[in-house]
Amino acid sequence: MKDLIKKLSGLHAVSGFEYRINSEIKEILSPYCDEVKIDALGNVIGVKYCGKENAKKLILEAHIDEIGLMVKTIDENGFITFTNVGGVDSRILPSMEVIIHAKKDLKGVIGAKPPHIMADGEGEKAVKMENMAIDTGLPAEMVKELVSVGDSITFCTEAKELSGTQLTGKSLDDRASAAAVIEVMKNISDKDRCVDVYAVLATQEEVGGFGAIGASFSVMPDLAVAIDVCHGITPDNSYDSYEVGKGAVITCGPNIHPEIFEMLKNTAKENDIKYQIDVEGGNTGTDAWQIQVVRDGIPTGLLSIPLKYMHTLVETIDVSDAEAVAQLLTAFVCGMSGEEEWLCF
Repeated sequence: MKDLIKKLSGLHAVSGFEYRINSEIKEILSPYCDEVKIDALGNVIGVKYCGKENAKKLILEAHIDEIGLMVKTIDENGFITFTNVGGVDSRILPSMEVIIHAKKDLKGVIGAKPPHIMADGEGEKAVKMENMAIDTGLPAEMVKELVSVGDSITFCTEAKELSGTQLTGKSLDDRASAAAVIEVMKNISDKDRCVDVYAVLATQEEVGGFGAIGASFSVMPDLAVAIDVCHGITPDNSYDSYEVGKGAVITCGPNIHPEIFEMLKNTAKENDIKYQIDVEGGNTGTDAWQIQVVRDGIPTGLLSIPLKYMHTLVETIDVSDAEAVAQLLTAFVCGMSGEEEWLCF
C-alpha cells in the first residue's frame, strides 16, 4: 500500500480540476471492479457486485482532490499572482516550489522578501497571499503566451519515507484514504459477500463536498462509509488529535449512524485491528456530513487516518494506520449479512 499512497500523492489536481488525474485513478481501480465510470462531476465510481438478488448497496468513499492555487493575474514583468483553492495557509507559501498547469506545466517559486531588506518589525508579520507572486524564470511575453488566468497551480513535491513506517508529502489528505479504498476493492475481489460495494473516489471535498453529493445521488446506496484523515498528535497539538501508528480512527456522533459505528468498533475488536475513537458533536468536516443527508438520508459511518501537519507539503501519516483502515473495511464488508435494518436506530 505504501507504493500506492506515494503514487497517488504524486498526482496533481486541485478541487475542480480532477479531470487531470481521474483517468489514471480509474485505470488503477479497474482491475478490482466489475464496472468503473467517471461521472459528470469527475468522480471515479467503481462497483464490485456480490451476485445476490436485491443486494444492499454500500459506498466506500474518499476524496481525490487537493488544496492548491489558481492564477489571478500576470503582470508586465511576468510575475503571477494567485488565489487559494481550499484551505491553504498563507504562512507556508513563501519560498514554495509550485507547478502551474498552463498550456504546458511550468515550474515556479513563490518569492519572499529577503530578511536583509525588511523594515523593522516587518519580519514578524505573515505575508498576505495578495502580496505574493510566482516567478517562473521565463520572459514576460513567454509567460503570457503559456499561462492563462484561471490555470490551476499545485505544490511541487514528492512523498518521502521517514524513519519507520511513516510517509510525508502533499495531498495525503485524502489520497492515503483513496489508497485504502482501492486496497479494500482488491481485498474483496475474490471473497463471498452479501452487498454490492461501490468505491467512490470523489471530487471537490476541499471546497464543499460536491462530488460526494453527486455520487450518492447517482448510486443511491443503502449505507456508506466515508474515509478521510483526522489530526495526528504533534508537539504543539494534542487536543482533538490522535496518535499516528495506533490504528484506524472510528467516529461517533450525530453525523454518524450509531449502528454503523458499533459494527465498525466490534469488527475491529473481533479482528484484533488497532483503533481509536473520535467523538464529534456536530459537523465532522468530511464528506460524511454531505452523504448523510442525500435524498431521504443515508446511514453513514466515518473512518479516519491520523495525519500530522494537515494542509502543508509535509503531511505525515503512518502507513500502518492506512492498512488498518483497509483491513477494518474489508472485514466490515465481508461481515455484513445483507439483512441489517440500516434505517432503524
